[in-house]
Amino acid sequence: MHSSTLTSALAGPTARTCPSELGTEVLTFGAVPDEYAGATSAAALFDATTRGRVRVSGPDAAAFLHRITANAVRTLAPGGGGPNLLLNAKGKILHVFDLCCDGVGFELSTHAGRAAALMAELDKYLFSEKVVLSDASQDYAPLETCGPRSREFVERVCRLEPPAEFGAHRDADTPFGPLRVVRCAVAGSDGLRLEARPEQALALWQALLAAGAVAAGRITRDILRIEAGAAEWGSDIDENVYPQEARLERAFSLDKGCYIGQEVIAKIDTYGGLNKRLVGLRIPHDDPIPRGTPLFRSEEGEWRELGLLTSWCYSFALDTGLALAYVKRRHQEPGTRLRIGDGPHEGTLVELPVRAGALTASGTQP
Repeated sequence: MHSSTLTSALAGPTARTCPSELGTEVLTFGAVPDEYAGATSAAALFDATTRGRVRVSGPDAAAFLHRITANAVRTLAPGGGGPNLLLNAKGKILHVFDLCCDGVGFELSTHAGRAAALMAELDKYLFSEKVVLSDASQDYAPLETCGPRSREFVERVCRLEPPAEFGAHRDADTPFGPLRVVRCAVAGSDGLRLEARPEQALALWQALLAAGAVAAGRITRDILRIEAGAAEWGSDIDENVYPQEARLERAFSLDKGCYIGQEVIAKIDTYGGLNKRLVGLRIPHDDPIPRGTPLFRSEEGEWRELGLLTSWCYSFALDTGLALAYVKRRHQEPGTRLRIGDGPHEGTLVELPVRAGALTASGTQP
């Protein structure tokens, strides 16, 4: 686990910060409405330098990863990739990551603090395969951007054309040195990850801001991803969740053949049977609601617990509070009303995403 490369340089007089497991996290660089407006009209720029990276190489790397992970790997050409998962035998999520095939091996970009655990889990499945696993996080300081002008700004600053296909990446020499640009989901939108080295990150950040991108902190990122219905590890996803429950359909394959947990995933797709699903809950006020707050519905005069809130934000798209919550089947229709905790307020289920331009669960834009 490593701390942000940029926080000390970026946390100016208008920034709000808070302690985190990784040191100090920037909540906002300025006014949240300005950051959100920048994200939806131009491009938001996020510090993602706390992400981790696992390198998988060797002559059997493709076959090994294809055998155990939830999405196709062996069929990827150099420059290809996409979201992927490592599941347990019961089909529940152990790790969420983005995978890149570079023709020599594979690089797995993980959430902050997750690289060592992912590498250890992969190692459990190594037997006689000629595969080398390594933690490459210390040389990894990515920035992420999304918004309608994000591709324009990256092309102007880096003097390269970003990849056209979702999940693909492009390696190029740039004014900042060698750089990989990955097209991936950023805060629930179609965005770009600029995989810089620590010594490149600050100059790249400053150049993107000069081009017109808007620095955005954790609060704006959460608003964007919650409006998009994008689950996040540690908030909405843990080892008790199936991929379909968390709306992660883009991260697993139903036709690649066997992998760990594949039988359970296939049965869910064929027969249904999900007990819960991540949904959007419109809140009738803008006061924060704690993660883990239960949701209830009155049935035959008794209050029955039907869900659990996992993430909350103030939504500019709805001009009120918005939450992500797991709600039990047969109670997931938009318009369904659920009591929040002990009351007195009730929330109303809404269709996700609620913001134009956000990715849907299938990876398309509405």
